[in-house]
Amino acid sequence: MKGCWAKYAVTGAFIALLAGCSSKPTDRGQQYIDGKLEQPLALVNQPNAKGRPVNGKDFGDQVSEIKFASLNLYARNSSTYSALENWLIAGGDTRQLRQFGLDAYQMEGVDNYGNVQFTGYYTPVIQARYTRQGEFQYPLYRMPPRGKGRKLPNRAQIYSGALDERYAVAYSNSLMDNFLMDVQGSGYVDYGDGRPLMFFGYGGKNGWSYRSIGKVLIDRGEVKREDMSMQAIRKWADEHSPQEVRELLETNDSFVFFKPEDFAPVRGASAVPLIAKAAVAADRSLIPPGTVLLAEVPLLDNNGKFTGKYEMRVMVALDVGGAIKGQHFDIYQGIGPEAGHMAGFFNHYGRVWVLRAAPGAGTTLFSNVKDDHNSSMLMSASR
Repeated sequence: MKGCWAKYAVTGAFIALLAGCSSKPTDRGQQYIDGKLEQPLALVNQPNAKGRPVNGKDFGDQVSEIKFASLNLYARNSSTYSALENWLIAGGDTRQLRQFGLDAYQMEGVDNYGNVQFTGYYTPVIQARYTRQGEFQYPLYRMPPRGKGRKLPNRAQIYSGALDERYAVAYSNSLMDNFLMDVQGSGYVDYGDGRPLMFFGYGGKNGWSYRSIGKVLIDRGEVKREDMSMQAIRKWADEHSPQEVRELLETNDSFVFFKPEDFAPVRGASAVPLIAKAAVAADRSLIPPGTVLLAEVPLLDNNGKFTGKYEMRVMVALDVGGAIKGQHFDIYQGIGPEAGHMAGFFNHYGRVWVLRAAPGAGTTLFSNVKDDHNSSMLMSASR
């Protein structure tokens, strides 16, 4: 994840500040064309969507990773994966899903009109050194022992030296880079010695509450709500002193610790390696792990603006996030600066259909939904 089940906040958490869609279309992709949906997951004869999935190979690679990493997860969803593979080989025409034994459940979206929120996350790569030297002054820490009945220090206290430096596992040259990796929950570190990148997996957190610095900047009037993005936060940091940047970051008491691992892939909450743009973080109370999604994703330009066009993608729910609730998905964008560039812009809307093998075609994807309300709504949608 961000790399693991404890991904408590994401790039999208910086900018996912809209409570829902407004009453008229915006440049974030709201559509208002499907009519009001009465259920979280409504069975439809076929998706009212044009085009075919553009990422069939990536989806196939993601399913292969599931099969290799988690046989139980694969077995629970194998009938759906098999039907999807056959459908994609045949061309991926959304009008033919039923012919391949697949049911499509349209998600109602944040506004009950089918507008599902998309944000993005990625795996950063940070330059660092083993010891404090030169410009490399900002420590990344492994999880310290938590004494019985004792609370770990908050971010401001940690920045002030509350932790023993024997828990430091690297020193970077950017406090903001450390913070963004903290928010993503994991990342790769380049020690600058020619060795392979070291994966810093999630190692725990200090137990203090999370506060979005993006919202802080908006509330202070320093960045307009409509302009908020990870790029906007970086720009603000570049234009302010290190002391001002530190003060902003300290408004978020929560702090993440890391666990260095050699040659480790980026894994989601389901312990499955993630394939870029074929894996998403989702709310498990509504979308069980391994669920297949057909998504109409808004296309953005290099400046993060909605182009007015969409593309169809098939993706799998394999991760979670504290900021990802309800009708909201966080799309994994991949590794490095380019992935981070797009992840930082994403806070847009599209449509999503949950795909599962039709009754009699195999295991039901939703057999492990624990939320009674959502289960009953799904049953009513199926009648």
